[in-house]
Amino acid sequence: MIRTPLCELAGIRVPIFQGGMAHVSDGKLAAAVSEAGGLGIISAMNFGGTKLREQIREARSLTANPIGVNIMLQAPTAADSAAICAEEKVEIVTTGAGNPAAFMPLWLEAGIKIIPVVASAALARMMERAGASAVIAEGGESGGHIGEAATMPLVPQVVDAVKIPVIAAGGIADGRGLAAALMLGAVGIQMGTRFLTAKECGVPAHYKELILKATDTSTIVTGRRLGHTVRSLKTPYSRHYAQVEYTDISDEELEALGVGSLRRAAIDGDEKGGCYLAGQIAGLVKAEQTAAEIIEDVMRGAEAALSSAAGYLR
Repeated sequence: MIRTPLCELAGIRVPIFQGGMAHVSDGKLAAAVSEAGGLGIISAMNFGGTKLREQIREARSLTANPIGVNIMLQAPTAADSAAICAEEKVEIVTTGAGNPAAFMPLWLEAGIKIIPVVASAALARMMERAGASAVIAEGGESGGHIGEAATMPLVPQVVDAVKIPVIAAGGIADGRGLAAALMLGAVGIQMGTRFLTAKECGVPAHYKELILKATDTSTIVTGRRLGHTVRSLKTPYSRHYAQVEYTDISDEELEALGVGSLRRAAIDGDEKGGCYLAGQIAGLVKAEQTAAEIIEDVMRGAEAALSSAAGYLR
């Protein structure tokens, strides 16, 4: 059995967080992951105002275990979401796309543990000074908005930079990834892409089919020109975006091309006009399973990997 400091910190049985994926991570998926022993996380990007509160309460009705909420700090609803999390006293808030310092006193007063996503050691140190309980070091192999550093070099540098626990994310979808993260000094992992194919995940069937058919070369990175670097699956939309990104198209036209594209994928299942976010690890995901089955598979694989690694010692 694998048990790390993350289990005590988050009040969970296994050191696995489910990523807070916009338009994907709702109360039902979060509750399924939490009930299975990990930490399910609701994306506040999905739901503004009362809808976020409803999703938190739906998750609470399905599990007595801790749940989390992810807040994208650049979203126009960030302040409202921050207040709702404090009022509902969610156990953990994860953050991305900015500095959560303005909201941290509110969350700390409510007894919430704050675990920001970071893409550099410098940002990790800043979050530690601000009162974060831990950080999620996310490499560029992940789906969605990404930084420049890859997971393998990023995680140990963040571990060396801070005294608080570090969770590894980006390019992790099975037990080998968890075992590797622990060897890099992390205390657990966050997975997004693997949970896209969870039976409790409500994305359209086409989205899941794209993940299940993916290979190691099925993702593409776009958006660097505008400073919004994104990793997604190769689809008609993403190939077109990549084709025009460095033409004479204006920044305004390019920005407009991206508006609503994630929703078209995750909600509408638009095969031609949707941006299907996924990490490089998509090629390892080969079956639709329940959240509990996914967690069991990852933990079993990690235990096997760590046990076999001992055979290299002489």
